[in-house]
Amino acid sequence: MTGENGRLKINLRRNKILDILHKEKKVYIAELSQTLGASLVTIRSDLDALERDGKLVRMAGGAVLPSGGNHSPRHSIANYEQKREIAETVAQTIQDGDTLFINSGTTTLLVADALKNKKNLSVVTNSLSVASALGSSFRVILLGGLINAQYNFTYGADTQEYLNRFSADWAILSVDGVSDQGEISTCHAEEAIVDRLMITRAKKVLIVADETKIGRTGFSYVCHCDDKIKILTNKKS
Repeated sequence: MTGENGRLKINLRRNKILDILHKEKKVYIAELSQTLGASLVTIRSDLDALERDGKLVRMAGGAVLPSGGNHSPRHSIANYEQKREIAETVAQTIQDGDTLFINSGTTTLLVADALKNKKNLSVVTNSLSVASALGSSFRVILLGGLINAQYNFTYGADTQEYLNRFSADWAILSVDGVSDQGEISTCHAEEAIVDRLMITRAKKVLIVADETKIGRTGFSYVCHCDDKIKILTNKKS
């Protein structure tokens, strides 16, 4: 009987966590501990269990809702075949045990899918979609910060501060433009800063851009191509 009561208490607490998460879109361990009268260790265990069930995505100090985009068919992505081709090339480049920075974007989401057969990867990302896709396969750190709910990425001073704690073998970045002069750009000014920091803190960089992005300039400048940066695109028909 005691075991049943204990399980009921756990379920009630976790349901309450989900209620708060759906209202606030983000929860923090310290705040949940105070609100629910449970220890920090207990709340961390609850969040880990809920993540395994696919109910949330863990991030530094708390959790967020999983991206709704993760549950939509991948083939609905624009230029799906071209992006999948690029993703497979990335998977051939990355080695078991590598550490990765991955930003947000539909191409990097397909890269995440292609990486699932690898072993012992460590991933740091500001993409809720990528974190959700890889969270059950590898050690994944979702960078905290402000959330762009439309495109499912985090950004801001907290994101940058936390990112500065890490270094990686590769930064894998989806972008919106690679100009004829080698300028890399994105539509999102708030993510351009995160992209630059990932480039700085990675040993090597893979820019994943389908052919529609080549010769194009996006709204926000990220950086100029150099020897550290490799552009991966699909073959033009």
